[in-house]
Amino acid sequence: MNTITEYKLNWPSASKMSTHELVCDASGIYVTGQNMNCLAKVTYDGHITFHQFQGNPGPHGLLIDAKGRLWVSFEFEGRVVCLDKDFNIVQSVDVRMYTQGAKTPINPAPHGIGLDADGETIWFTGKRTSTLGKINPNGTVEHFELPQLAAMPIFLSAGPYNVPDKKMWGTQLLGNKIYNATKDGVVTEFPIPTANSRPIAIIPDPSEPFMWFTEEAGNKIGRIDMDGNITEFSVPMVQKNVILGSLSFDNEGNIWVQCYVKHDAPMSMDHHDMATMQQSVAENDYVVKFDKSIRQSPNGDIAGVPIFWYKTPSQRTMMHRIRMGMDGNLWFTEMDTDTLGKITLG
Repeated sequence: MNTITEYKLNWPSASKMSTHELVCDASGIYVTGQNMNCLAKVTYDGHITFHQFQGNPGPHGLLIDAKGRLWVSFEFEGRVVCLDKDFNIVQSVDVRMYTQGAKTPINPAPHGIGLDADGETIWFTGKRTSTLGKINPNGTVEHFELPQLAAMPIFLSAGPYNVPDKKMWGTQLLGNKIYNATKDGVVTEFPIPTANSRPIAIIPDPSEPFMWFTEEAGNKIGRIDMDGNITEFSVPMVQKNVILGSLSFDNEGNIWVQCYVKHDAPMSMDHHDMATMQQSVAENDYVVKFDKSIRQSPNGDIAGVPIFWYKTPSQRTMMHRIRMGMDGNLWFTEMDTDTLGKITLG
């Protein structure tokens, strides 16, 4: 029986509704509170500690490198920093763009950060500049322009571990594309069949040569092979104004997807829909489990794929990220409730 437990993150800040990324190691879960300029650590038994950063750095992206070091992107300042076990900054990398003719450095707004397959190189998305950047092991920084202008790159991840041609893969929220990049920054883009789908998260398949991604507005999860061929799978919707957050595999290869009600989403205004909108205030959010058999399903067919819905205790969650913890359970963030959720797998 899979059950959901929620841990309220009472951030030491007047700002609220900004609980974003999470990453896990053997000691617990790290969570960024972006507008709170805070980092939280939650142990697997639920003990919570907070660290307040100075100024207004806007911590967002998180990763743990091959040496076990914690890295955080400071989106508002244009920095990526490495923290020690006491959350002291031991390395700070300026990832702003210094261009000829510009009076001041340009902050690309490093939003998502991802670890290269080499375990050392750190890649980041330039959310504001439609760029992809990387921090080399020697600390030098490179920027690469995406072919799609105003793409708003959001999330990125290294490709499947069993593919010899190692590339980084990412999503373009406004560009409606998936892209990959070679170690030299050569970017190839792949249009998503569904228009204006707003792709969010992207992760590698645990054993097959595919990447999987969520379409926030398309209400689909996508599978893309290494040649760029995309297959989409519709997520059954509980009502019209449902959108998707992130996704994760569990240790058995099942796919878990965040599915929540977006209460300010536009809906058609006939009498039936007006009633539906009024009722949506009390509607629930879910984490949806797709049986691992979906990974072999052809042509987007989910007939025969077991699907299970798990209701979150809170409503109006705006779920953001979900990952497997080293305790064998799934952990996820709720941005609008400032909550960390745990799905106890069993």
